[in-house]
Amino acid sequence: MIELIEMLTIGFAVGLSGALVPGPMLFATIDSSMKEGWTSGPKVVLGHALLELVLCILIVLGMTSLVGEKEISAISLIGGSVLILFGIGTIKDARKASASISGKTNRISANPVATGIITSVSNPYFWIWWLAAGSALVLKGLETSLLAAGLFVFGHWMADLSWFSIVSAAFSKGKELMSSRVYGIVLLSCGVFLILFGSWFAAGVLA
Repeated sequence: MIELIEMLTIGFAVGLSGALVPGPMLFATIDSSMKEGWTSGPKVVLGHALLELVLCILIVLGMTSLVGEKEISAISLIGGSVLILFGIGTIKDARKASASISGKTNRISANPVATGIITSVSNPYFWIWWLAAGSALVLKGLETSLLAAGLFVFGHWMADLSWFSIVSAAFSKGKELMSSRVYGIVLLSCGVFLILFGSWFAAGVLA
């Protein structure tokens, strides 16, 4: 019983430490929340969690050992490019917002679940963490039982859900208090961050 509680606690603590670090998923959540409302946060986390569920199954099956340095480099290049495109779409929305807060949004950010999947799969840090620390912690849980490993992942998801729900609720309410100019600036900042983040990864592979 103590081992199960320990794995749940570790999962929540590790998950929260990762969620609090600004990254593509955070800025995409802010973007989506101001357009679609407070439910965007939980939906983004759902997309993120679906990808992690598949990855955890592969870890249990031992298939992640097939991923090497070349595969990580490919993920960095492709993922960085996707984030750049995502950022460009957000900047376009920022320009529309200068005229109206209720302007049309790009199709990716209009689907928060897809946003969660895309910003996760295109983030090399996501893969590096899960193939190193994440897989090690899941396997540590399996030493006790499948339930222990499952509780680690569940704790991880609860941390993500808690933080991104707070972020989503805050920014969805904030939109009502923003002028179209301020709203556009926030979106522009999110878009610029995503472009810089994606460029950093892509440039590192090409260097």
